[in-house]
Amino acid sequence: MNRLDGKVALISGAARGIGGETARLMVEAGATVAIGDVLGERGRETAGALGDAALYVHLDVTREDDWTAAVAAAVGRFGKLDILVNNAGLFLGKDIEAASLAEWERLCAVNLTGVFLGTKLCLPALREAAQQSPHGSAIVNLASTAGLVGSTQDPLYSMTKGGVTLFTKSAALEFARKGYRIRVNSMHPGMTGTDMGDQVLVTRARNLGTNDIEAARRQVIERLPIGRMGTPNDIAKGIVFLASDDAAFMTGAGLVIDGGTTAQ
Repeated sequence: MNRLDGKVALISGAARGIGGETARLMVEAGATVAIGDVLGERGRETAGALGDAALYVHLDVTREDDWTAAVAAAVGRFGKLDILVNNAGLFLGKDIEAASLAEWERLCAVNLTGVFLGTKLCLPALREAAQQSPHGSAIVNLASTAGLVGSTQDPLYSMTKGGVTLFTKSAALEFARKGYRIRVNSMHPGMTGTDMGDQVLVTRARNLGTNDIEAARRQVIERLPIGRMGTPNDIAKGIVFLASDDAAFMTGAGLVIDGGTTAQ
């Protein structure tokens, strides 16, 4: 028996990076997965590599209609929905003084509204599946270490991820109070080797007054107690755990995978 045998998951932002690796590991663990993303070609490639166990669905997380269609596609193809991973996110990389209102609103639309809509519109299917499962259904929200401590590189990103952190706790308590049997937990990655991680390095280099990305990377690694940046696989393993019945007694919690960053 695999930890996710018979489970059906919908993952936003799953065409690449942490989301794509999570989809791959979930399929390996016995699940079927709906890969939601705005990157159509990349999303179809990711789903195609996983065979019949995966389905690509176009998903702009800021649009209610896209979420409704994604849930319908997942349930129509695989019969139910046990797991939601709110993975899609945006990094701005601008100081408070430099960011425009439009940029802030876009950041909120993806990082906050996307998580709210995903949770709200997947809820009926998750609640229904939970009634047939010994340990119910699960939601995993991608936050960040920047949602736990201050960010020197992007305070606005930190503000949105702090919102995800507390929304996770509050949603967990609401669903427990209502008897929905849906666990809600958050994942808090540290510096990870993804496209977004590269954006962070670009911002760090700029703030150091240089274009030397490798120098910024070395500086990050020097400050990591574990001595390296994280990989998508490091984070995806934690997401799979939170989504699985192995985490059946966890709700409203945050799992930190950051190489020791927040221990300092």
